[in-house]
Amino acid sequence: MAFKGAIEIDAQHCKGCGVCVANCPTGSISLSRMVNGKGYNYAEMVGDACIGCSACALVCPDSVITVYRVKI
Repeated sequence: MAFKGAIEIDAQHCKGCGVCVANCPTGSISLSRMVNGKGYNYAEMVGDACIGCSACALVCPDSVITVYRVKI
């Protein structure tokens, strides 16, 4: 059974630490060129390779990532 994943990141509370980027097995997260209200380059989902493994949400020190999984 295959899954398609997607993530939502609370950009205003993300501090851009990059831990999620380093722990994503599919390279689906990168730091944005834009900054949030606090001046941080926040994380964002790129591409459509996300598998919904939740590795990013588990390592996020600020708990700003929500992961969704859908059967395909």
